[in-house]
Amino acid sequence: MITIREEQPGDRAAIRNLTTLAFGGACEAQIIDALRSACPGLVSLVAVENGEIIGHILASPVTVEGKKSTISGMGLGPMAVLPERQRHGIGTGLVRHGLARLREEGCLFVVVLGHPDYYPRFGFVPASLYGLTSQWEGVPDEAFMVMIIDDACMNGVHGIVRYRDEFDVAME
Repeated sequence: MITIREEQPGDRAAIRNLTTLAFGGACEAQIIDALRSACPGLVSLVAVENGEIIGHILASPVTVEGKKSTISGMGLGPMAVLPERQRHGIGTGLVRHGLARLREEGCLFVVVLGHPDYYPRFGFVPASLYGLTSQWEGVPDEAFMVMIIDDACMNGVHGIVRYRDEFDVAME
């Protein structure tokens, strides 16, 4: 049976390993490590089966600088599942649990830079529909998505979504 729980300090090496395997390199794992040391407010969940960590999802703060104020939300990802366990619903479980946690914490919106055939099943739509753009040039419109959780707070909010500086390593 697979359980999803909060990351614990002893999970770090397993998360680093599975993220490196899932992404075919260490860049995303380095981002996770950097965020862990510098960023309060992370949501970090692991999928565990028979004592082994087989999946991980992270959410970290993002901001949109509007004309009148800065609005805070969360960026979903990286999300990783061991390659041999992909396409078995583990990622879906992680995303669902992560989004439920963000709703419970009063998150206004969630953005994701991901596969346009995967994330819409959770309610994500192209961020451009809400006048939101990625801070990074060249990101395909269909790959940068948003889920608005609090319509009232997001009414009239448009602009560039900014991730934490730790992500810039991956986008350079």
